[in-house]
Amino acid sequence: MSRHVIVTGASRGIGAAIADHFASLGDRVVALSRSGSAPSTCAKSFTVDVSDSEQVNAAVKAAIGEFGPVDVCVVNAGITRDGLAMRMSDEQWREVIATDLDGAFYTARATMASMVRARQGSIIFIGSISPFVGVPGQANYAAAKAGLVGLARALAKEVATRGVTVNVVAPGLIETDMTSDLGSSKDQMAAMIPMGHTGQPSDIAGVVGFLASSQARYITGAVLAVDGGLALGY
Repeated sequence: MSRHVIVTGASRGIGAAIADHFASLGDRVVALSRSGSAPSTCAKSFTVDVSDSEQVNAAVKAAIGEFGPVDVCVVNAGITRDGLAMRMSDEQWREVIATDLDGAFYTARATMASMVRARQGSIIFIGSISPFVGVPGQANYAAAKAGLVGLARALAKEVATRGVTVNVVAPGLIETDMTSDLGSSKDQMAAMIPMGHTGQPSDIAGVVGFLASSQARYITGAVLAVDGGLALGY
């Protein structure tokens, strides 16, 4: 049966790979992104700034009106504004928190109601191993991604009896436009990966697809690192 899947930050990188993965399964994928662009496999795309709750609510309402209750919500939208904490501006801090954490909450809140009514569904947050290993210059990003863990676990307990699962996938060093901006830090992190190589967006998409499947129906409140062993032991 075709599912209604919403993916935020679906215009490129991990988000686009996730959207393509669900579309390949025959699902109707609705993409939300600031640019409004999305893979051609998506059934619909909306131009949405997830840090604005009204925009999120309006897009989700429109998606539900066209495709019915949300079966899967993948909260992937995120940005970085790196800089050492002592030199980090208030704007750098707030912009990342607003998109990566506030936006995640707004998206989950907007999609949960239809899942609870249907007594089934899956919410998957795309986090990071950054909070667990510590990456210099990413205090804002790490704080936001750490917040997703607390958010997911609280929501998991709130909706567990309604058949809705909530989990976090924590990517390591994945080949995307975002990680290409890390410069020399990327090379240093890559050298620390036990498997000896960086990951691809499709590696994340496959794990997300599993968590949204019936095979993972007994998994909730989990944080699953997909990082080639980079955060092993944390």
